[in-house]
Amino acid sequence: MSDLADDQSAGAQGAAPHRNPLGMRLGLLAFLLLSGLVIWFTHVWLTERFSETTRVRAELRSALYSGQLISELQRNSVVPMMLVRDPMLIGSLQTGDYAMTSARLISAQREVGAAGITLLDASGRVVGATDRHLIGTNFATQPYFVDAIRARDTVFSVSDSLFGGFRFTHARAVAAEGRTLGVVVVSTDLSRLERSWAGITDAVAVTDSTGRIILATEARWRGVTLPEALELRPAPSAIARAFQVSADWSPHQADAYLRGNAVMQTETRIPFRGWRMINFTTYDSVRERVNAVIALEVTVFAIMLAAGFYILSRRAQVKSVAYRRESEDLRALNLRLTREIAERERVQHELRVAEQTVQQSSKLAALGEMSAGVSHELNQPLAAMKTYLAGARLLLDRGRPDEALSSFQRIDDLIERMGRITRQLKSYARKGGEAFEPVDLRMALSNALTMMEPSLRARPLRIVRQVPRSPVMVHCDRIRLEQVLINLLRNAMDATRGVRDARMDIAIMVGSHAVLSVRDNGPGVSDLDKLFEPFFTTKKPGEGTGLGLAISSGIVADFGGRLTAQNVEGGGAVFELELPLLDEGERGEAPLAAE
Repeated sequence: MSDLADDQSAGAQGAAPHRNPLGMRLGLLAFLLLSGLVIWFTHVWLTERFSETTRVRAELRSALYSGQLISELQRNSVVPMMLVRDPMLIGSLQTGDYAMTSARLISAQREVGAAGITLLDASGRVVGATDRHLIGTNFATQPYFVDAIRARDTVFSVSDSLFGGFRFTHARAVAAEGRTLGVVVVSTDLSRLERSWAGITDAVAVTDSTGRIILATEARWRGVTLPEALELRPAPSAIARAFQVSADWSPHQADAYLRGNAVMQTETRIPFRGWRMINFTTYDSVRERVNAVIALEVTVFAIMLAAGFYILSRRAQVKSVAYRRESEDLRALNLRLTREIAERERVQHELRVAEQTVQQSSKLAALGEMSAGVSHELNQPLAAMKTYLAGARLLLDRGRPDEALSSFQRIDDLIERMGRITRQLKSYARKGGEAFEPVDLRMALSNALTMMEPSLRARPLRIVRQVPRSPVMVHCDRIRLEQVLINLLRNAMDATRGVRDARMDIAIMVGSHAVLSVRDNGPGVSDLDKLFEPFFTTKKPGEGTGLGLAISSGIVADFGGRLTAQNVEGGGAVFELELPLLDEGERGEAPLAAE
């Protein structure tokens, strides 16, 4: 009777979950509604926050760019004031002897860093110039000559350039003994600021007091008004690369539209002759960041829903076992299964312990190998620091402390980088996923070339780069990736030592994976099979430890990629670094831009 009562009690417990199916359905519906509300609220709140962050960053960039522009103009505005007092130039204009005039202007150009300096006599004829092709040309009708003669002070002018775009000049009349002898014209090169602005996914334009665009990251915008540029000109390539987001992803109304795509427009007043700077920024990062959080929330809700179904399934299983409790065969089978499960769990636990031991041993071995190669990785920053110190000493001797401060800043950056490299030893022993982050392969290559800049300038070496216009995102440790790139660049430099017309070709290709190749025209590699083995080197004794490529190969393997090398026809070797893309499903072939 007691067994029968137990069976009845177990049957009642097994049937209990099915007594109220309407309540289960209502609970499931309430859960789904709550999940939808949470996801909707997250989307609205994060979109508002990330859009505002994007706008603040755009305003900060505009302030930085306008400060750079004003600084460049002010730096060149004082040059004519110094040159009009030069006794040599005054004497040349008085006597008509211009034999040493161009040499004096070239010397002054090197000292002040101006784009070009021209000396005109009272008739507007060029009698001396840093560009000797201009000597003899008459610029009497140019605004900067006419304004300088009339104003008797430094005047600034914007005129059409002979090579397209605009020419920015500061001019001042040279006077002696109460009469005007000529005009000194100093040209300011603002194109390098345009090139630096064009390096991000923003479009930047500068307009003068009449509304005409005089500086822009898109060449076809120059010379027209802003409405004409937005309506009649195609969108700039920098904006086109980021047009993956519509205005629906921003809670604000779009400021402007380029080729039907919404962009954020930020306008900054430049305190110089009524100039204005307009910055167009896309909402390119809003969707990705919002989607990442929403995907995480959806995953959490899905896990909770799966756990609920799992609990219901377990209850049904308990009911099935209760119906067959009287079967001794089933009891014996359950007992044997329980013992097997316990044994398997014990074996799996021992296996996990063994795997962790092996992984720790491997990490310690790699840590020792990395320690041996630290001096190899620090040689390049030390050499760069030595070069910058020599340059700073020379600048201080010449009385140019402002430019020497720039060298000291670069030395400080190199010291910080050396500290980050040495900290890898400590972090590698407990290496996990915290050091990995989305990294633009193009920026990593640019940073590596910056580190190698002193060595690259030490001898003639032609470098040809082919990189995509759009970001090439990979998931890795940025510092260790740059370490690999520096090793590849240094090996290519060593391979071309003593080679006539030395050349290095660097290319980034995007397909199913991201592939970066470094090719040189040196003698090639004699033994490819042993190339990535520790302590194997083709260099002379004392020139290499043989650890650079071995460490690099291990780092790339940790990133989920591979590092290969092969000799090419016609001489030289090519190293290929292959890494998985951060998001392969949404990426296609990117156009290449030869540099």
